[in-house]
Amino acid sequence: MPALSFAGVIWKGDFETGNTSQWTRQQAVANSRLQVVTDVVRDGKYALKATVKQGDNPINASGNRNELLYLTHETQGKEYYYKWSTLFPSNYPVHDSWQVITQWHQESCCGSPPLEFFVRGDKINLRVGGNTTPVLWQTSINKGNWHDFVLHVKWSSDKKVGFVELWHNGEHVLPKTYGANQFGKELNYLKMGLYRDNAIKPEGTIFHDGFTMATTLEDVMPPPPAPVEETPAPTPVPDDTTIPQEDPTPVTETPVAETPVTQTPQLPTTQFPSVGGQPPTSTPVSNNPNGLPDSSDAMAGGCSASGTSGTLPFAGALLMLGAVALRRRRAPARALAPRAKR
Repeated sequence: MPALSFAGVIWKGDFETGNTSQWTRQQAVANSRLQVVTDVVRDGKYALKATVKQGDNPINASGNRNELLYLTHETQGKEYYYKWSTLFPSNYPVHDSWQVITQWHQESCCGSPPLEFFVRGDKINLRVGGNTTPVLWQTSINKGNWHDFVLHVKWSSDKKVGFVELWHNGEHVLPKTYGANQFGKELNYLKMGLYRDNAIKPEGTIFHDGFTMATTLEDVMPPPPAPVEETPAPTPVPDDTTIPQEDPTPVTETPVAETPVTQTPQLPTTQFPSVGGQPPTSTPVSNNPNGLPDSSDAMAGGCSASGTSGTLPFAGALLMLGAVALRRRRAPARALAPRAKR
């Protein structure tokens, strides 16, 4: 028996030796029917490829077979856990008859085994106690995908003591179910490969890998994956730079209407000499070069509200001033006259 890999493991038949040396012996018509391969593997580097053709009968018994055998020799009252994986390729022949893929067989030569996994149609079945007992569990062969089995057994011919319990692909599919799984005092031994009804004509191939026999569930059941811890998001660093917020309200500038400045045109003025001690008066310049009212002024005066032109009184005043000046000049002349007579 090969050395144990770790505490609790009784035996391994996982083909990691690269051959079938872990097993007690084989029942095959040729070595090519039971090959250790590397291209279709569940665990490690190696797996078993078992092939059966119609007529393969290495032990001259019923049916066709090519199987590996290991003398586990489970005794009454012993309790073990078994783990292995099986794959049905896409070309596996589906037939409405029996095809045994894994079994614990009694020491005697003949009859249905006390515990077996077999295929009928496209279903895998688990049965305990022989072919007269009901199937305890069933699932699809699911071609092209690995089936991972963990089987818990307490061996006994007493139906109140013996039980089976099953996990399939990590799920607990069959709780402890009591029943006799040994025949009398006969010991059991393990057989794995392919054993089928000789009425099946197409060639059949199946793959097995990773068989382990142990005393605890932890030795055969892979632990659940550790939860993935999420990396906390980095704490944002506060930014000291304050960006002023713009007022979204648009600013409307009201145009200021400019009041036009009206400039009153200034007429040129003529400075007159001071007359009679009165300051000179600025009088608008007439277009008439003689200073007399033109026809337009006369007409304007005739149409004025007072009925008097503003230019005529001014001319009269000039005549009066002229008369006064003449009187003053004549007065001194009279005063000087008498002196001439002296």
